[in-house]
Amino acid sequence: MFRFIFAASFLLPDNDEEIHNMVKIGIFYGGSQKGSTYKAAESMVNHFGKDKTALHNVNEATREDLEKYDYLILGTSAWGIGEMHQDWERFIDVLVEASIDQKKIALFGLGDQIEYPESFVDGMGTVFCRLPFKENVVGFWPTKGYSFYFSTAEKDGNFVGLALDEDSQPELTGERIAKWVAQLKAEFKLN
Repeated sequence: MFRFIFAASFLLPDNDEEIHNMVKIGIFYGGSQKGSTYKAAESMVNHFGKDKTALHNVNEATREDLEKYDYLILGTSAWGIGEMHQDWERFIDVLVEASIDQKKIALFGLGDQIEYPESFVDGMGTVFCRLPFKENVVGFWPTKGYSFYFSTAEKDGNFVGLALDEDSQPELTGERIAKWVAQLKAEFKLN
């Protein structure tokens, strides 16, 4: 019994930096820590596990933050008529210049399909359009179950990532996140 406890404690990381190095997924969101995008990102952390993920507000994130993870999840809401969140306006250039060519990237976006059916989750579409390595994007999500006219986030009949609508379909958010995280675990080969 004593040897097992000693061996187990010997194998545990003894500082925050070592623990942080075990994290494989960086989740980056734009918005406040009270907003819907943050809440969706926080739910994803809980589904993946806090030991596998780290959460970053793009308003405070750096290029180095992007580069230290094996997998990236990028989230934005759509503002006005399809604009990405203002925090992404600054951070998108950081993202484009970062060395992320070997990373798998997943996207999620929030929008209102009833109020803005002509630009639903366009913020996510804008982030996708600006990515230099679109072939690294995983986590495409079906458009079935949504009602909208047009979205720049739609490609070949799917969204380029998870589309969430906290205004018109908040009751579906939890289930959608759970299914999408399970999908990403397979696409990230984490299972």
